[in-house]
Amino acid sequence: MSLFRRNKNSRNSGPLSHQSGPDAARAVASGRDLSSSKQFCFLQAMATRLQFENSCEIGVFSKLTNAYCLVAIGGSENFYSTFESELSGIIPVIKTSIGGTRIIGRLCAGNKNGLLLPHTTTDQELQHLRNSLPDGVVVQRIDERLSALGNCIVCNDHVALTHTDLDKETEEMIADVLGVEVFRQTIAGNILVGSYCAISNTGGLVHPHTSIEDLDELSTLLQVPLVAGTVNRGSEVIGAGLTVNDWTAFTGSDTTATELSVIESVFKLREAQPTAIVDEMRKSLIDSYV
Repeated sequence: MSLFRRNKNSRNSGPLSHQSGPDAARAVASGRDLSSSKQFCFLQAMATRLQFENSCEIGVFSKLTNAYCLVAIGGSENFYSTFESELSGIIPVIKTSIGGTRIIGRLCAGNKNGLLLPHTTTDQELQHLRNSLPDGVVVQRIDERLSALGNCIVCNDHVALTHTDLDKETEEMIADVLGVEVFRQTIAGNILVGSYCAISNTGGLVHPHTSIEDLDELSTLLQVPLVAGTVNRGSEVIGAGLTVNDWTAFTGSDTTATELSVIESVFKLREAQPTAIVDEMRKSLIDSYV
């Protein structure tokens, strides 16, 4: 039996109601009302393979949401420019460190509503992120002993799965800052849910040894379809090798064509739903002014 905290603002109503895309993200990031627009320009959704220096664990050095993307400072210009070329003009791509390190994807947790940072985050880093992120994104530094938040938390814009031993105060902070329901869970017996899972509002990829029963339970909690699989030519550490939002994904260069096909399928990266995007954008605008 999983433990959970229900956020009063959560709007879980099924996977089809959470579809989004680049124009929705642009609206959320800028606060612009596109509901009366007659035309939509959709980027070609896809998954991109790349490396951070000599590492294929690009999820360690980046964090992607529907409202912003964080990339580690000090990496090659090609790493940054790959994100920039896919996301420029849609959401901000922000270079940063966290706690003086480059493993930012393993240290933070976030979605379009907020960003949670560990207690090791410096005042300068905190101010830099608050200045760089869209105005609607709440940035919060939390005092949690399990400071690798990216390993301990995985979330989309509606639900978060967490390490079973997180402090109660941290659980409440996740619900409040990220605007999500919180479930204490394991994935294939692993307590580091952020390491062995990647989810968006449209789907999720989990540890390859996840049982059918666990897949069904997790899918019910998240209200999105899930697939058990791998990245980087058989790696079980999904969160380290993949970062994804509702319309694009970035994965390590060792990821095979078969793995890439599974990623694009489960996250519905080649589908665009204009009506759903307008609906999601309207909800975001209404919520921001209520």
